[in-house]
Amino acid sequence: MPREYDSFSERLTRITMGIDALERRKNRGGGPLDSEGLVPIYLGADLIAAPLLADWAEAETELDALHEQLPRVAPASRRVFATAMLRSLRTAVRLFRGVALDYSVKVTDLVGAPAGPVDAAELDAARDQLDVLLRACGVVRGSLARRIAEWEEARALPAGEIENTYHTLMDEGRARTAEKIFDTGDFTMALNPVRGVPYTARCGFDAGKMDLNVDLKFTRAAIKHLVAHEVFPGHATQLLLTRARVEQGTAHPETLLCTANTVLGCVQEGIADEGVGLIDWIDDDDDRIHLELRRLRSAAQTCAAWYLMVEERPAETVAQYLRDTAAGQESWVQGRLKMAAHPFRGAFIASYWAGARAVRRVMERTSAADFPRFVDYLYANAHSPQSLEMFA
Repeated sequence: MPREYDSFSERLTRITMGIDALERRKNRGGGPLDSEGLVPIYLGADLIAAPLLADWAEAETELDALHEQLPRVAPASRRVFATAMLRSLRTAVRLFRGVALDYSVKVTDLVGAPAGPVDAAELDAARDQLDVLLRACGVVRGSLARRIAEWEEARALPAGEIENTYHTLMDEGRARTAEKIFDTGDFTMALNPVRGVPYTARCGFDAGKMDLNVDLKFTRAAIKHLVAHEVFPGHATQLLLTRARVEQGTAHPETLLCTANTVLGCVQEGIADEGVGLIDWIDDDDDRIHLELRRLRSAAQTCAAWYLMVEERPAETVAQYLRDTAAGQESWVQGRLKMAAHPFRGAFIASYWAGARAVRRVMERTSAADFPRFVDYLYANAHSPQSLEMFA
């Protein structure tokens, strides 16, 4: 017999995938999403298939019908998520129809992140912590940006050591994830070096590969972060866990949408960016430095995108801000500018900071005894930052 699902969840999942299919059909790689689709990776096609939507007007009618069901969605945290998700989907449909929206609207309504640059006090706190950590390691001369660059250069892995380091860390990340989050069995991902791309790394789940931008230099701590972000316990783990839980009937089908370029992206990126903390994988001073550096760069790129797209500062001025504030390598700096200017995905640059902050705030206030319940709440439910905050 066909599996029975919560009717709202099943319909939300179907309509989201219908919008994804319609965007791919209408724009054929030439629209605001290029070839990625609204939901880049979906493991539920055999469970809940996409309907054939005729046009954007039908998509909006379906979203209206879902909105009418919101008062009956329970519990309250799920209703908070669903409200944000419908707002996000409506915004996506407007963009797919060719409506021009302000960058700030995309950030708040599509991504679900706060408008504006990151508060200066939070940037200063990350910089101050990096200053303390670098001084403790004997890196004391020059500006903070210069000392960050000196630390990264001193610890950069030779090109010939990256792959072995990656596989060693992959094995350890898998073991820690199995213990603390979810057992993915013998799942693994090969390393796929790439050049000339605007991202640092990417989860090529369908191909079983993690793309790594080798135009950049990497420390061991940076590779560890990327393994955690893209694979264990990040994106690949979330995909496998949600599929397993939906099959078991212990999660709503909407969790299968975890990679959607919607408000779901905030918490997806938050899980990934806080991955080393989730599996207690911070071993030494280099790990601690990279953790703070990652947070600083996440905050700085959020600010930079706002300066470029809302305040309309010159691109070179914004690039210099990233160099000075976050000691960004040039490939990373130019990639951030390119991403920020993308008509759809650009606003999602804010999802990394907003999502990581949301996950970290709840994780840090959760006791060790409550950690398994937190993991279940985090991974086995679809979330906006606001619904995640409701974990009690």
